[in-house]
Amino acid sequence: MRFNQLTPDIFVSGQIAAKDIEVAAGRGVKSIIINRPDDEADGQPSRESIEAAAEASGLPVRYIPVMRGAITDADVAAFSAALTQLPKPALAFCASGARSASLWALSQVGVRPTGEILAAAASAGVDLSAIRDRLGEAAQPDDAAPSSLRDIVIVGGGAGGIAVAASILSRRRSASITIVEPSDVHYYQPGWTLVGGGVFEQSVTRRGMADVMPAGVAWIKGECADFNPDRSELRLTDGTVIGYRMLVMAPGLKLDWGAVEGLSAALGRNGVTSNYRYDLAPYTWRLVESLKGGKARFTQPPMPIKCAGAPQKAMYLACDAWRRNGVAGGIDVSFHNAGGVLFGVKEYVPALMEYVERYGIDLRFNENLVAVDGDAKEATFEYSGPDGVKERRTETFEMLHVCPPQTGLDVVRNSPLSNDAGWIDIDKHTMRHVRYPNVFALGDAGSTPNAKTAAAVRRQAPVVAHNVIRALDNAEPDAIYNGYGSCPLTVERGRIVLAEFAYDGKLDPTFPRWVNDGLTPTRRAWFLKQRMLPDIYFNQMLRGIEWLAKPQIRA
Repeated sequence: MRFNQLTPDIFVSGQIAAKDIEVAAGRGVKSIIINRPDDEADGQPSRESIEAAAEASGLPVRYIPVMRGAITDADVAAFSAALTQLPKPALAFCASGARSASLWALSQVGVRPTGEILAAAASAGVDLSAIRDRLGEAAQPDDAAPSSLRDIVIVGGGAGGIAVAASILSRRRSASITIVEPSDVHYYQPGWTLVGGGVFEQSVTRRGMADVMPAGVAWIKGECADFNPDRSELRLTDGTVIGYRMLVMAPGLKLDWGAVEGLSAALGRNGVTSNYRYDLAPYTWRLVESLKGGKARFTQPPMPIKCAGAPQKAMYLACDAWRRNGVAGGIDVSFHNAGGVLFGVKEYVPALMEYVERYGIDLRFNENLVAVDGDAKEATFEYSGPDGVKERRTETFEMLHVCPPQTGLDVVRNSPLSNDAGWIDIDKHTMRHVRYPNVFALGDAGSTPNAKTAAAVRRQAPVVAHNVIRALDNAEPDAIYNGYGSCPLTVERGRIVLAEFAYDGKLDPTFPRWVNDGLTPTRRAWFLKQRMLPDIYFNQMLRGIEWLAKPQIRA
């Protein structure tokens, strides 16, 4: 038996039998509405048999019989009252589902936009043309309804999109969720640093998108072209328009390789690499293994970027490998950071500086990479001269590890969802959009002033899941994100400084200090990063298991 979900509160279907009640209960149905009169057709299951099966499953039943083509205002009022009074979601059925869907549609006049009502019915395969006049002028054929209406649409199948879908389903199995994601592949991006350090095999960080998609989630393999939050719609590049009750944005950000002149053409050859790309991380390790002398340069662009510690993690692992190989003395290492500090949370800087000094790294602050000539093996940096005027310096290299500039995606920056800086404009605690109450966001695309890391997403996903469900139930969001982010700073093979902090740089350790002293490098933190975090990511975070990640609820 097919149950078509119109909203999170109501399913409709054709005639059901007693045996279907158990199936409905397994889908999360909490009550039954019978709209088909008894004895309408020969062999029709009796009302009594349905009621007995529902009672056995603990589901209350309301009997509202409606004759074909004769829905009265009293019928609509009775149906509306049933929806209000019965536990949700309810399953309403008749012979085909059309009468039940029509009753629901008429009960929603003045409650929902007519286009939304029509689209919900259309998505369930129900034609409401017979009651079009009763739905009002907005239901005329020129009504610009979306081609389909979804309860919860999530844009993005990365860490944020999959994690929040799983967290929603862990709270409400009956939730109707659609994920819009064009890629067939899902990447564990935090692992690329260890691929570039010779610790992980590249394949460890890659899974099929279908393998991580939560069961029961509809996956649209498409790409968004634009957003119209005033109409609660988005449009795909193929022209499909999708309406939504709730939109969760988790599209990630743009690695803007083209912002550095010559960089795109130089990547992957002549010693130019980056752990910020899946295909290039193995090349980083090949360069580290083969380099015996010369200049190795590591760059970091202006903030914000994904995992602010990743550019220097690549450098520390390379330096440790050169030390182990006995060639460190012949390699001149420099770190060119567009910012003015080594790390944004000052408490972690002393431990990092010990390794900077141990490896003999030349720190170059306020230097931004602006051009690369791969064939000549030259990198050009922009910096402020003594008089404040921007100047440029070109330097040679044997190895150049680049962290690219990063911005909001073009489709986000050009949409009403964006703030002036190009990020989705959300409240930093509830993760709800500041102008559109049925829009939430998490991950790298959001405007929240936290570190853009997978650890941040792990804490954000339960907050968004909880608040989305609250919003669906017409309640105010009350789960709070405190800005938590974590950056396992891999300072050598076998030791990590586990930086954990919240908004305003406040230290926010997960474990007691005797388990992990986050201010000094430890082997325990290395074990967490190498052995535990991939499993936590794939088998907990992406499955809605919120170990040490339950959301804080506002009192």
